[in-house]
Parts: sequence; structure tokens; C-alpha cells
Amino acid sequence: MTFTSSDLKQLEARGISVEQAEAQLESFKTGFPALDIVAPASKGNGILVPTKAEQEQYIQAWQDYLAEGHKILKFVPASGAASRMFKKLFEYLETGEENKTATEFLAHIPYFAFGSQLEGKQGQEAVRYLLEDMQYGKLPKGLLLFHNYRDGARTPALEHMVEGAQYAASEGKVHLHFTVSHEHLPLFRKHIADHLAEYEKKYGVKYDITFSEQLPSTDTLAGDPNGGPFRNADGSLLFRPGGHGALIANLNQQDADVIFIKNIDNVVPDKLKKDTIRYKQILAGVLVTEQKKIFDQLQNPDLSDEERQKLMRPIRVCGVVKNTGEPGGGPFLVREKDGSISYQILESSQISDPSLMAKSTHFNPVDLVCATKDVNGQPFNLPDFVDPETGFISHKSKDGKDLLALELPGLWNGAMSRWHTIFVEVPVSTFNPVKEVTDLLREQHQ
Repeated sequence: MTFTSSDLKQLEARGISVEQAEAQLESFKTGFPALDIVAPASKGNGILVPTKAEQEQYIQAWQDYLAEGHKILKFVPASGAASRMFKKLFEYLETGEENKTATEFLAHIPYFAFGSQLEGKQGQEAVRYLLEDMQYGKLPKGLLLFHNYRDGARTPALEHMVEGAQYAASEGKVHLHFTVSHEHLPLFRKHIADHLAEYEKKYGVKYDITFSEQLPSTDTLAGDPNGGPFRNADGSLLFRPGGHGALIANLNQQDADVIFIKNIDNVVPDKLKKDTIRYKQILAGVLVTEQKKIFDQLQNPDLSDEERQKLMRPIRVCGVVKNTGEPGGGPFLVREKDGSISYQILESSQISDPSLMAKSTHFNPVDLVCATKDVNGQPFNLPDFVDPETGFISHKSKDGKDLLALELPGLWNGAMSRWHTIFVEVPVSTFNPVKEVTDLLREQHQ
């Protein structure tokens, strides 16, 4: 592939090398190899289910770790717009015909945390006011009102602040990081600033809240189905966001001893936070307990270089819930090229045999606790632990023309495939995502 001088300028502006661009285009031709899946992980075969006594030991281990003054970070992917939440409402506006979602929405307006702002409005007027006047069709999901309280409604961003104060505070400080899209960054900053003093007083902590955007260098070239790069009408190259796998670069920039990762929309009101807080502490306790074992092993002078290298990896503990039919990646046992077995979170696109998905007893709701520093306290370079062969290709279109889109290895699957991984069963009560607006009518969000 020969790039024009104009192409080279585009690549340089994004910080993408010619070699990276050529490798991406080659992926469209070769595809990605199938994984050698041994079996879905299950209780007793890859998934840890702690007893009550063990749970208490892990919680104590976490409390002891916090008392040592380590830096803890809560990392929240929050760049997604909420437009998909309102897809059916947009359809109702366009056609004038009520669909199931629109009917349910209109019948329950007072039950939404933002419902008071729609008072006196009905039908399309109410929907148009929500999506256009209130900008809910354009705002990020993290800034929508989700839950009602006596002292006012809360957004997911505020709920994550509350959570952080209750299981991730060390020495009275809560470090919280949101990954956001460029156009929403000022809105997030203002929203947090408006509530910071109130929440610091209410929860008796100090917050250190930071933000990052997806790096342009993690964009990927779009491919032409006939070979070569897809080009816009003016002849320029088309770049697309590389999917949530691009966030490994954002995670790599964080400096913390333990990092909690959880999606922006998986939050519940205070009355249901008890399970979330308990199991976050259990997951973190498993992490620091396992890390101590690994660090102790690394003190052994008789370790071979190969053994030492296998131990010198970042660690992640993944909460998995019993499969209830919700979408999400599942925990699997995978045979590596050297014959060893590794624990992996796999997306459906990585699994060619549908029967394996059907046999999966658990799935991962993006509930992770990570340790990204080595035995000497030095941060690992996380891109070194990405499996580049776990990306995938999807079919999209632009301006009526078909194109191929390259998704980078996902943050919690391929981008972490070479980490130490431990699966721990957590209750389904800790998983309450909001994918569609009417999910907010579920009992867990009322």
C-alpha cells in the first residue's frame, strides 16, 4: 500500500505510524484467528465462589490494605452518548406511531427522575421536549438524571462519586477518573464542579476527579471492501474510533495501586448499594491477597527467567454474574499457543461456536478490580499485555458506501488477555445497566 503525501499528513496528525496503518489494512485481508476455546468458565472450573467466612476474610484484607495508605482509583468509561437509549423514542417522533417503548415511556413519565420537567406535556410534545429542548438525545449517558432522592435527582456521574466514597476512599481521599468524549468534557467538568462541595461535605471525603479523552492515535483506518483504505468523497482517509479497546491507552496513563473499573450506566440508588459496596470490597480483597502471593513468589531466588516473566504481569479480578440473558462478554478457558490455559473474557464476536455461548453459565458485566504495578511499585506498560490478534472487523457504511471497521482488542477482553485473571461470582443485584430509557422503570432504579 502506497500512501499519498496527503495521507501521510493525516496519519501524522493522529500520531499513527505508516507501519500501524499498513498493519490495520492487512487485518481486513487476513481477518483474525479463531481462539482455541476449551470450555466456558464455571463454578469450580475457573470461577471462585467464596464462602461467607472467606468473604469476610477478603473484606478484612481490603480494609487492611486501605489502612496502609495506598492510592486507589475508580476508572469509569463514560464517553458514550445516550442516543441509543432513546432510539425507539426517536422512531416515534419520526413516524408518529407509538411503539412499545414509547407507550411505556408516556404512561410512566412521573416515575422518571427527569419526569417533573415534562409535567403537563403528553405524546410527541413530551418526547420532543425531552430529546430536543432538554438535549437528552445528545447528552452523554453519565449526565442524565437516573435516580430520585428527597434532596434532588442524581446522574450516574454523581452515583459513581457516592460509590467511590464508600469502597475506594484511602486516607479520606477518593480518586475518580472519567473517560469522556471531547464535546462533552466541559459539561462533565461543570456538572462535577456544581456538586463537589456538597458531596465532599456529605460523605466526609475529598475528591480528586480527572478526565481523559480517547486518543486520536487509537483511531483505526476504515477499509474498502475491495481492498485498500476507504476514502471520503474528497479523497481523504476515513478514521473511526477503535472501540472500547482504545481505552487501554487511557488506563495506561493512570497512576494508582488498585483500579476499579465499571461502566457509567451500571449504578443503583442508595437503598440498593449495599451489595455493590460489599462485593467491590470482596473483589478488591481477592486482588490484594493474590498480589501478595505473587510478590512473595517473586522473592524466590531459584525462579527461572521464564517463571519470573509469567509472574510479572498486571492482575485483574473480574466479577461475573449468573447468566440471565443480558448482553455481555463471558468468562472462558482458552488454550494458548504454548499449550497453557488462560482465563479470558470473550465477546460473542470472538466465539465461532454458538453452542459454547449457550453453555456459558456466567457473563462479565464490566466489573473489574486491577493492579497495574509490579513488585517494585513500577507501573507495567499495559499495551505490552494486549493480544493484537483479538480484534474484530464489523461491516458499516458511510454516504451509502459499504466499509469495513476495525475494532481494537477490547478493554476487558483482548486488551487484557495477557494479564493474570481471576473470576469471582458476584450477585446479579450488582448489575443494573441502563441500555434503553424504560430500563429506568425497573424496580432497581426506582
